[in-house]
Amino acid sequence: MKKIITQKNIKFAEQRDNMENTMRKVTEASYLTADLAAQYRTILRYFYLQHERMRDFITPEEILMYLRSIPAFINYEEEQLQQLLAQLVKWNNLHAMQDMTNAKTIEEYKKKRFRYQPTAYTIEIERMLVELEKKVDNTFQGSLDRSQFDRLLLALTKLSTSLEQQIAPEEAMRIWEDVLQYFKLIRTSTADYIAYINSEKTDQRMQTDAFLIYKNQFTNYLRDFIVSLQKTSIQIIDILHNLPLSKLTPFFNVLVIYQKNIPRLEEIIVAEEQWILEYEEYWGTIQRWFIGTASQNSELDVLQWQTNEMIRRITRYVQRIGERQHHFKSRKNDYLHLSKWFSNCETLSDAHELSSIVFGAMSTQHLQVEDYTTDNLYTDTWDEAPIQVIIKPRTSHYREKTKAQAMRMNTERKHQQQKLYLEERKREQQLLQQYMKSNRIQLSEVGEVEPFIRKLLLGWIAKARSNKEGKVKTDYGMTVKIILSTSKMINLQATDGILSMPDVIFEFEKE
Repeated sequence: MKKIITQKNIKFAEQRDNMENTMRKVTEASYLTADLAAQYRTILRYFYLQHERMRDFITPEEILMYLRSIPAFINYEEEQLQQLLAQLVKWNNLHAMQDMTNAKTIEEYKKKRFRYQPTAYTIEIERMLVELEKKVDNTFQGSLDRSQFDRLLLALTKLSTSLEQQIAPEEAMRIWEDVLQYFKLIRTSTADYIAYINSEKTDQRMQTDAFLIYKNQFTNYLRDFIVSLQKTSIQIIDILHNLPLSKLTPFFNVLVIYQKNIPRLEEIIVAEEQWILEYEEYWGTIQRWFIGTASQNSELDVLQWQTNEMIRRITRYVQRIGERQHHFKSRKNDYLHLSKWFSNCETLSDAHELSSIVFGAMSTQHLQVEDYTTDNLYTDTWDEAPIQVIIKPRTSHYREKTKAQAMRMNTERKHQQQKLYLEERKREQQLLQQYMKSNRIQLSEVGEVEPFIRKLLLGWIAKARSNKEGKVKTDYGMTVKIILSTSKMINLQATDGILSMPDVIFEFEKE
């Protein structure tokens, strides 16, 4: 009789089974460290290769023929092979099945000829060993494949489209498996490549002169990945924002139907809530990887930061190598050529001008100005009035004459500065309101703007990108919600040039 249990009991049973599996001794891996490990591994590797070719049942005669084809086992005996096969059966690496098809006499039938089949544990262990053998010098490999993000975007788009249609359970499961597969590839390949770049061996190779040959290849590879990632990740994040768990519940129910249509012989029937909980956890992992949480940045942001950091590190190494090579390079010919320039100067004034261009100023003075003419970040330096700086003599005997003076409150000056500042901000706000229509600004409809407006709007966009709600609080007492278009590109015209960028809508909310 089948037993239906609750979700709570299922979780308890799963935790108990996982703990028992973790604590049990893995006898299936005993052949890796046994005294005859070379013979055991050769036999099981042949079983694995035949399993990959869809041949599961192998006879001892075939195994013996294979062993004798190897120079190290050319004189191998059948009795030795039978002992090894019996031991592998005890370790649960092989299943023995009596072969009664070729028995022609009663004696042959009693002899119990067997065919052997590898167990699932053995196949997975050998598959893991094959992957480990591919790793060079026991290092990470991985890659920053741009196409994986495009494939994940395509799979998520199909998932979003399927929610509006009536699809078969098989098609829903295929879409779901594509999403998980591409996400797993992105997560593992990028993590392995970051670990490879940050490894000690790679760091040492980057500091050698031979790395100069590969610097352009590395930097172009990383730069192209960053550009493609920024383009694709915005669309992926937009899809994930539009697909909350409540919207995916009907899709998960279709996946449960697919699971229930598979014939199973277990005594315990898993509740539908357990399957849906598993799908929701997978979907939550994908959302956290791309979007993050309120207390933790997304792994996507970390990946972008690490890639940019790799580019900066490569640039530093190339600069150091260039300085090291430049230090040992003789500049005799350069100085001789430079001396000819000075010898051709007709006057001393021409020689001074040439010296200022070649060597720069002989004595450079650094001045620190404490008074600021304005607090506006968008004002250019040459637009402000010059400040007079009194330079004092740098001698130990100089003493500045002091005279007792009354303290000045400068109240009138403060009010004047405050009035000028408020008038300037008011003028800026009035200029901004000229582009507002019904408490919103759409860049595709504004026409030509002033450079100040362009810098202000781009600053809002940059601040809103770091906010999960896409909102930013302005200095004018309003909250602006930024809606960035992922498909429409516009040319924002200003008095000093044209900027090509996505279309953006600014919605103002008064405090």
